[in-house]
Amino acid sequence: MIQWSKSNDALGTVNRGNPAESGLCTLCRSDCQGKCETWMSSLKGRKMLYPRDFGTVTAGSGNTTHIGVSYNSLRIMGYNYGAHGVPQGLSNDPDDCIFPNVNISTSFGQDVKTKVRMPIMTGALGSTFIASKYWDSFAIGAALVGIPIVVGENVAGIDKQAIIENGRISKAPELERRIETYLNYYDGYGAIIIQMNVEDTRNGVAEYIIDKYGDQVIIELKWGQGAKDIGGEIQVADLDYALFLVNRGYIVDPDPRKADVQEAFRNGAIRSFARHSRLGYTDLSNYEELRKSFLESVAYLRSIGFKRITLKTGSYGMEALAAAIKLATEAKLDLLTVDGSGGGTGMSPWNMMETWGVPSILLHSKAYEYANILASRGDKVVDMAFAGGLAREDHIFKALSLGAPFVKLVCMGRATMIPAFLGSNIEGVLRPDRKAIVNGNWDSLPKNVTELGSKAEELFAGYYSVQSIVGTEAMKKIPYGAIAFWTMADKLACGLQQFLAGARKFSVTEMSRLDIATANRETEKETGIPFITSIQDEMAQKILNS
Repeated sequence: MIQWSKSNDALGTVNRGNPAESGLCTLCRSDCQGKCETWMSSLKGRKMLYPRDFGTVTAGSGNTTHIGVSYNSLRIMGYNYGAHGVPQGLSNDPDDCIFPNVNISTSFGQDVKTKVRMPIMTGALGSTFIASKYWDSFAIGAALVGIPIVVGENVAGIDKQAIIENGRISKAPELERRIETYLNYYDGYGAIIIQMNVEDTRNGVAEYIIDKYGDQVIIELKWGQGAKDIGGEIQVADLDYALFLVNRGYIVDPDPRKADVQEAFRNGAIRSFARHSRLGYTDLSNYEELRKSFLESVAYLRSIGFKRITLKTGSYGMEALAAAIKLATEAKLDLLTVDGSGGGTGMSPWNMMETWGVPSILLHSKAYEYANILASRGDKVVDMAFAGGLAREDHIFKALSLGAPFVKLVCMGRATMIPAFLGSNIEGVLRPDRKAIVNGNWDSLPKNVTELGSKAEELFAGYYSVQSIVGTEAMKKIPYGAIAFWTMADKLACGLQQFLAGARKFSVTEMSRLDIATANRETEKETGIPFITSIQDEMAQKILNS
């Protein structure tokens, strides 16, 4: 296993725990006092693109050794002439070809195009309590940035206040809150996507949503995720709640109905219960049955009014990946999210996260290969999003290039959650009356924060930009976690613009697989991306021999 560095002296960042390939700690705490790169970017924004202590330091890269097959073993290419995709109204003049003019907006979908301001989306934020607690920051932040947010599975099913009778929801307060929080700040860019699993389908989530919200939302079918190959889960520490979930039809482990389990719980030997979802398609035995069932599901969703339908698939093997791309294309879905191992936002079984499934770069490489097969036959391949342990602007660039032209978005899970945690903790200190509301964890600001200032206007580089969007009066209602979200996204956007300008691509839609190279031969073999010294070598030889 590759050991990623815990600190970056040039940026002044430190991981509290063991860092993953994403640059995030493997265990990301909502009460963390810093200071990984994403955490710091939620405060400083685009300043985190540059080495610290400007004027007193020089800095050099320490990332020149590339071992193994990973996104770290892809290198971003830059070119010294040309300008492609210059936005309308601008010219190829050097005064116009500057990185702030790079257009990173894009769209996805079939008949109805969904516009986004930058090519990222959140991961699925479902029935985990952390998703519920920080939802306002996630949703408002995503809406202000103009990107899609995904409401994960089981939100209605675990809601004690929801009314579900005979397989039909008549009331789902938590699901409604999540949708309406986003829509209150939605301005035509982005989307809210509602995910469905087996239990959600049985509970009538799709019917409830279409009746209440119409085509304001996108519905998503789910085939697993990059963290695990079983259904979603949460932990509950209340026996009565565990019994409630059993009665709602969920699998709860250990079984809270058993007398010995209840006795163990009362005496402290068992302190929590894991609620699991069911596997789908267990009544099928071959691809043709899967195809028929899937196309019927899509046809039904369209028949009740959904104009936009997406699919999320996990890091299964090659047959499942090919089926997902083929069927999503055949069904004319609006988006297919391919989530590789290394992803995860919840509390998946740890050894399953560590040892199950296909690592992201391998899965994404095959996704491109399979999509290209369909495209070569003349099929209009479904738009795709790549997910699985991606967090920084270089990850966005590499994933978009690796999957070009099919990949339109990069799906980020934990990276979009961190700013909500940080902002909520700061708000809980600076606005004590809102500490419980925003789920702040701090009693005072830590040194990593106070060295930047003592009030929101000083702490968040994006504060006044957000205020310019919503207005001075409305700013009073914006959670600090949403401001942090916008600030971190602004850093990603600026960093992506800089990489694109260096590649002489002035629109994100111009990206191609020629914009990246591989840093070792093993990665070249697995991705199909040429080794870095092979790219343009033929042209170099012609120049030398001319």
